[in-house]
Amino acid sequence: MKSVKKSMRPNERREAILKALCRRRQDTIVNLANEFGVSIRTIKYDIDELTLSHPIETIRGRYGGGVKVADGYYIGRKYLKPRQRELLLRVQTELSDEDAILMQSILDDFTL
Repeated sequence: MKSVKKSMRPNERREAILKALCRRRQDTIVNLANEFGVSIRTIKYDIDELTLSHPIETIRGRYGGGVKVADGYYIGRKYLKPRQRELLLRVQTELSDEDAILMQSILDDFTL
């Protein structure tokens, strides 16, 4: 892995971390710290910050541990907010069978 410049601002680094995780789907804190030229603690802070707005989770474990992004999540893709999903589920019960199937496909495509 090539090392990224230390001169990155925190927001730039977090965006780059998110992009890297979306490409790799999972990585270790140590690898990310080495790649971005920062401490393990800094990467942990960055991951904590990213989890507030992205479906990222940390996995404990000596060999299988690390950071991963939720299955099906990709940058730039739009997702339904929980309240939007709840509304569509309520409306779905009032639809014809054909429209209910279409609504379900929308929910499947845009819900994590």
